[in-house]
Amino acid sequence: MRLILASASPRRRELLRMLAPAFECEAADIDEAILLGELPADYVCRMSAEKAARVWAPDSVVLGADTIVVCHGRVMHKPDSIADAQGMLRSLSGLTHEVMTSVTLISDLAVKTELITTRVEFAELSPELIAQYLSTDEPWDKAGAYGIQGLAGSFVKRLEGSYSGVVGLPLSETRTLLEAAGITTSLGDGRV
Repeated sequence: MRLILASASPRRRELLRMLAPAFECEAADIDEAILLGELPADYVCRMSAEKAARVWAPDSVVLGADTIVVCHGRVMHKPDSIADAQGMLRSLSGLTHEVMTSVTLISDLAVKTELITTRVEFAELSPELIAQYLSTDEPWDKAGAYGIQGLAGSFVKRLEGSYSGVVGLPLSETRTLLEAAGITTSLGDGRV
């Protein structure tokens, strides 16, 4: 059975490769607009499900995932300018925010979605530190304008939840979904 990751994210590819060395990648082109009144958790779950559904075909197992940063109830997407990224990082400075990652698995037999919420506490970020970080290439394709697996890992004072979920694919939940669908992972034989 074909395993397909409905994502163009290099971070998700790296994480999934740890669990399942053989899979295909196919980016899912969907409308990522938030619906009026939609809560962040509902939004991120809808995004992962729509990505997986866009790519799914019979006789395949498809994983769709989406990650958002939520601060003060506001969803932070990928920054579209330096000013946008600066504003995001200033908002996160010295506070605890949530990173929500949803993973949806679609197979011939089932559709299952898992939502993982991780609380991340940032240290105080000076304007100079923010400017230095924004001079790197790290913040530009990441929700909330930071990548925990890079230099921004030094901003994190505390984390409650899934580190790999913050990176973009929660490994424990993903392994469980794959094995329940009969996919043999690097750590199992396809049985939960």
